[in-house]
Amino acid sequence: MIRGRASPSLARDALTTCTQRERTREAWALYERTVQDPARTVALLRRLHGARPRVLGEDFAGTAALSRAWVERVAGGRAFAVDLDAEALAFAPDPRVECRADDVRSAAVADLGPCDVVQAGNFSLGELHTRADLEAWARMAHARLAPHGIAVVDTYGGESAWRLGVLERRRAEEGGEELRWTWEQRSADPLTGEVVDALSFRVLRAGEVVVDLPDAFVYRWRLWSVPELVDVLRAAGFVRTEVHVNLPDANGAARACSDGAALHGGCVALVVGRV
Repeated sequence: MIRGRASPSLARDALTTCTQRERTREAWALYERTVQDPARTVALLRRLHGARPRVLGEDFAGTAALSRAWVERVAGGRAFAVDLDAEALAFAPDPRVECRADDVRSAAVADLGPCDVVQAGNFSLGELHTRADLEAWARMAHARLAPHGIAVVDTYGGESAWRLGVLERRRAEEGGEELRWTWEQRSADPLTGEVVDALSFRVLRAGEVVVDLPDAFVYRWRLWSVPELVDVLRAAGFVRTEVHVNLPDANGAARACSDGAALHGGCVALVVGRV
């Protein structure tokens, strides 16, 4: 969830020796290293499709990390990456990925297909704050899909979805670096569905902070519920929808939830629409 879902909001006192553009690129790189796992996502999308998908449409693509992983791992694979931010799309270009700086709802992206999979991940549909905008995206995704194609979106839900708080994660890297990233939910209104979340990064070497990006990305989202996403996909013409909570890995079967029990606590859910 980079540009197209939220703009970088980098603290003025962070990395004062670097330019704003360098700080932004640092934030993109750290986002890819910490939040995203493109190889696992590629395997997951292929499992969800169930056959041999070759063409990916990555909406709200940011730096197009998933598209780059797709063409690396899918034999003969192609990928279309769409995001409003042309600079983010150009962060790590791959000639096998066709990038388009445009609105994912626009008729201008209708020619980017036919796709076997259209994916809007990392809670990116939260950038669309009205039902009309969400439905416009779903109709365009449906129009871009090949026969037997799927659209895949995610959201977070359950009782904990509206709680305020901070989650910090750490990981030691080769070479002695330690990555720390913090996810904070600052406000959440269950009456309107509006939430404000922030993602911050810190990199340490030998215990010394060498990169500090508080509020690297701040997101002001409409948190769409699982039933709302299901309804929108069905209204757009998807003949079948599924909800997945216990997500498969590359070797596991993709099984949809049979009831709502898995959604009662805190969860990240994938909603899949099939044409």
